[in-house]
Amino acid sequence: MNIVWFKRDLRIEDHEPLFAAAKQGKIIPLYIFEPDLWQQPDMSLRHYTFLCDCLTELDRSLSELGQKLIIKVGAAVDVLSDLHKKHSIQSIWSHQETWNGWTYERDKAVKNWCKSQSVLWHEPTQNGVIRGLKLRDGWASHWYKKMQQPIITRPGSLAKISEHSERVPSPKELKLASDNYNSIQQGGRSRGLELLHSFLYDRGKNYTMEMSSPVTAFDSCSRLSTHLAFGTVSIREVFQACESRAKEIKLAPFGERGTWSRSLKSFSSRLRWHCHFIQKLEDEPNIEFQNMHSDYDEIRDEFNEDFFEAWKTGQTGYPMIDACMRALTATGWLNFRMRAMVISFASQHLWLHWRKTALHLAKLFTDYEPGIHYSQVQMQSCTTGINAIRIYNPIKQSFDQDPEGIFIRKWVKELRTTEQLFIHTPWEVVSEYNSYPLPIVDEKTARKKAADAIYALRRDNLLHREKSQKILKKHGSRKSNWQRKSRKKVIKNSAQGELF
Repeated sequence: MNIVWFKRDLRIEDHEPLFAAAKQGKIIPLYIFEPDLWQQPDMSLRHYTFLCDCLTELDRSLSELGQKLIIKVGAAVDVLSDLHKKHSIQSIWSHQETWNGWTYERDKAVKNWCKSQSVLWHEPTQNGVIRGLKLRDGWASHWYKKMQQPIITRPGSLAKISEHSERVPSPKELKLASDNYNSIQQGGRSRGLELLHSFLYDRGKNYTMEMSSPVTAFDSCSRLSTHLAFGTVSIREVFQACESRAKEIKLAPFGERGTWSRSLKSFSSRLRWHCHFIQKLEDEPNIEFQNMHSDYDEIRDEFNEDFFEAWKTGQTGYPMIDACMRALTATGWLNFRMRAMVISFASQHLWLHWRKTALHLAKLFTDYEPGIHYSQVQMQSCTTGINAIRIYNPIKQSFDQDPEGIFIRKWVKELRTTEQLFIHTPWEVVSEYNSYPLPIVDEKTARKKAADAIYALRRDNLLHREKSQKILKKHGSRKSNWQRKSRKKVIKNSAQGELF
């Protein structure tokens, strides 16, 4: 008997562990609900809800092959040990996983258990992230080669086995509290494929021009990030579908191409950035908990709980910040530029340590992917030592990305009747809009104070530069031969990759 352990790969297509294990004989298709995982500070009800949608569809797909999904509840080592006693497990198959610190420690425990029981554990990769990478040179070329490999077909059939499947634990049993969402995405492969098709053939036409504004991004972005995070579709499937669509556009009459080519190139490059950031966490798991550059360890030594609460609840007095935080709380999604802005505002203007704000955002993002999340949070908090100092002005972003106040009025109900002249700066007429708070900090003063503190660490600091060079060598991106030959221009914004 072999086990196929599903984690963040909830599909049967392009699933190497399932295909390889099925060729060896009977398998147990297994998903483990681990109660301790759901108690971690980055987990929430919206993740659970999306997951349950995915598991329902995965079970249906597996059942069509002949064997339903087996659900077990408990610690992974305990579950595997019980199954080994019943079935004499020969091997475990699962995709290599780069996720949060808790799963990293769990996988080490499972690895030790496998060794003690002489059970083989096969972990093929699914996204181009390389375990045990010593040098970044050539990484991008490796990624493109991985993405160009043939899609792995589903098994023809699965032998039916005798094994009890446990009931999915309820949110109450997992101690998951309500987190105030009202319209998060639905999970499941079929919905992921629908999003992929509608993006490539309809919604994505103006992706490059419309992804930065929250007014247009909710429709114009692919919205595939949650499906990639849970693995209902593989990143290789998305990449190849994008390349196929790009070829169609290239062959279309010139007048029908429009902005498609540029948008597809832009989106394709972001698929690589997706894995580029996950590779950082794979190479250095501590960036989930510690500053990438140690010189920044002492600069945010106090934490203002009042500022934190105002930021969380969308009560900072800055309309675009508050609209974004309220929209994120309600829907579980926000486009990249607005994510960067709310992180930057918390870390720079409010001078809050990124670790606590990152955990709150992790619970809100239905598409939470630790590798991307913590790399980006640190980038926007200016603690990597290798990225330009970037402090978003929330007033400027408000004027630039929501000039008519459409997004603000939708999410900040106190400002819905505000006249256009003051929608971005309602404090200028505070007597008329006294239900909306005044700004909790002066934007210009707070921004200058943060910039001065960060520049002071970098300016004429040889030790800082030496540490930064080491970080750059380990985590910096490199262009691939594939890029140079097949792309005349890879479109990137100043944040190096707006992700979906």
